[in-house]
Amino acid sequence: MTKQKQPIKEALNPSTTFKLQQSLIEWYEKNHRKLPWRETKNPYYIWISEVMLQQTRVDTVIDYYHRFIQKFPTIKDLAEAEEEVVLKAWEGLGYYSRGRRIHLAAKIIMDQHDGRIPERYEAILALPGIGPYTAGAIASIAFQQPVPAVDGNVMRVFSRVFHLQEDITLMRTQKHMQQIGEKVVSHRNPSFFNQGLMELGALICTPNFPKCLACPLLQLCKARALGVQEKVPVKQKKPKQKERVMEMALIYKKDKILITKRPKEGLLGDLWGLPGIEQEKDLKAGRSIELELLETYAIKVSNINYLLKKNHVFTHIKWHMLLYEMKLEEEKEIDYPEIKWVNKNQLKLYPLPTAFKKMIPFTE
Repeated sequence: MTKQKQPIKEALNPSTTFKLQQSLIEWYEKNHRKLPWRETKNPYYIWISEVMLQQTRVDTVIDYYHRFIQKFPTIKDLAEAEEEVVLKAWEGLGYYSRGRRIHLAAKIIMDQHDGRIPERYEAILALPGIGPYTAGAIASIAFQQPVPAVDGNVMRVFSRVFHLQEDITLMRTQKHMQQIGEKVVSHRNPSFFNQGLMELGALICTPNFPKCLACPLLQLCKARALGVQEKVPVKQKKPKQKERVMEMALIYKKDKILITKRPKEGLLGDLWGLPGIEQEKDLKAGRSIELELLETYAIKVSNINYLLKKNHVFTHIKWHMLLYEMKLEEEKEIDYPEIKWVNKNQLKLYPLPTAFKKMIPFTE
C-alpha cells in the first residue's frame, strides 16, 4: 500500500485532476446511453434504478424499472404496500433482499424524512440496504452533491488509470478507491462525472479487451502506457461454487398444486415455491422427500414418479433440481399458513423465484 500511495498522490495534482474531470464529463455528454432513469432527477426513481442495477444487466433492468415505478409511483405507495406485493414486483430480478430493504427504507423515509429522500450523503447512507456507492450515486445524480460513487466499474477505471496493483476484493482497497474518488470527483458537475466513470467502465474500460483507443482518459492512463491494462485490476479468484441437490415435489389436488413459503432466513427467504429438500450433492443416503413432507407438513404421499432435472445457478450455489410428481395420499385439510393449494391463476399472485418457475409446468 505504501508504495502505491506516493505515485497516486503525485498523479492527483490539480492539473491532472482537472483534465480527468473535463475529459470524462465531455465524453459522457456526447456518448452516454439514453436510459429511462437518466431522464429524471426524481431521487426515488434514481434510487430504485441504482438498487436494481446491482448484480443485474442494464437491458434486463429497463422493463423491471418501468413496471416497478408504475406499480409504486411514489415512496408512499411503496411504503404502504404489503411486503409480498413488493417481492412479487421484484420477481425475476433475484437477490430478493434488495426488494425487502427498499421496502423497509421506504417506511423509514415516510416516518423520519416526511416522505422525501434526504439530500445529505450521510443521511442517505443510514437507510437500510444503501451502501457508499448507492448513497454516492443518489447524492451526486439527484442532488449534485460532490461525493464519489465507486462501484466495480469505477474501481476498474481507477486501477488502470492510476495503475493500482491492489486486490479490489479487499475492504482496504475499496476504502482506498473511495478516498481516490473523494479527491477526483468534480464539484462543478458531480452527476455527469460519476455517471461518466460508470459508463466508461461499462462501455469502454471493460474487464476484457478494453477499447483503449476510444477512451477519453487514454493520455492519462498509466496501465495503458505500460501495456498492462488487461492485467489490472488485481482480483482474487472467487471460491468454488457449492453444489447442492434440491428435490422438489409436484403434488396435485384437482387443478391445484401445493406451494410452500420458504423460511425467512437463508436463500430465497420468505418466497414461495414447491415443497422440497436441499441436500449436499455427494450425500450417499439423504433424507427422503416423502419423509420431509410428512414430518414438516403432515402430508402423506405415494406413487412417486421422477419427472425432470434442471440446474439453477445462484451467486455462490448451484442447485441440481430434481422434480418428482406424487399423489396426495389423504385428502384432509392442511392447516399451515406456510402452505397453499393454488391454481394457475392464483399462482401469479405469489412471489415465485425463477428456480421454481423452471420446474412448474404451467409457468414456463
